[in-house]
Amino acid sequence: MAERIMADLEAFSKGKSFFHRNGRAWKRGYLLYGPPGTGKSSLIAAIANYMLYDIYDLELTKVSDNAELKSLLIGTRPKSVIVIEDIDCSVKMPNRGETDDDSKEGTDSNSPSKLTLSGLLNFVDGLWSCCGEERIFIFTTNFKERIDSALLRPGRMDMHILLSYCTFHAFKKLARNYLVIQDHPMFLELEKVMTKSSVQVTPAAIAELLISNKDNPDAALREVFGVFSRNDDTTIVDESASVETTVGDKSVSQISHSKSNSDVFRRRISGFLRKNKHVDRSLRSRSHSNSLEGVCKEEA
Repeated sequence: MAERIMADLEAFSKGKSFFHRNGRAWKRGYLLYGPPGTGKSSLIAAIANYMLYDIYDLELTKVSDNAELKSLLIGTRPKSVIVIEDIDCSVKMPNRGETDDDSKEGTDSNSPSKLTLSGLLNFVDGLWSCCGEERIFIFTTNFKERIDSALLRPGRMDMHILLSYCTFHAFKKLARNYLVIQDHPMFLELEKVMTKSSVQVTPAAIAELLISNKDNPDAALREVFGVFSRNDDTTIVDESASVETTVGDKSVSQISHSKSNSDVFRRRISGFLRKNKHVDRSLRSRSHSNSLEGVCKEEA
């Protein structure tokens, strides 16, 4: 997966003449989907680090209407990653074909939103930023089937990337990164139990087990073996109570500051922190854990 994503990013970064020649906005869209705790936020940071782009994190629930969405897009700079997390549930937008009464149903009367699907499509299509250069849009969701088909099509979400539960191949990469071991006598048993087990465990949960036993590889592997040896159909998002395990991939605290009502966009650049109504600049990590190849190997 890492090679495929890197090749796509490289082609995009060298595609200026192609996009201009064909009269298209120079942008690329990615959809990251899968259960929470599978590394969507880490992959976003890795892509930004790989491309040396800034990150704009757009919280649609704080955008009042299409006009504000337009002004936010115009305010972004070239060579940026624009992130919309949990696109399927981040805001109630009337779909095409709905009546006014339908679109009002279930909305909060105290927080009316005039943001529409067509406005979001224009945002993604780059119609309000025809002079913009090199923008990557990344959407995340836990439920791909809930996204409107108009957003899913190529040209808006060009590449769909599934991040799923931990396999033995992914576990070996995690063990190498966190326990610094290439092989172990227990690997054969672990491969057998992970292949046969009905237990589904996210990479985040496995990583937490390994980190908590990083100085004792034997104990770490025994814990992992015990998790997959359960006799019930269990899904484990994370073993740590400090990590959210409900809606969305909310492990973003590792790479961002908390969201507030006044923070619609957060733009992370190296060196300093600036806050105002819409923008929050903060340090972006360039550690190995956020490298594109490292993250993709963990999730493979």
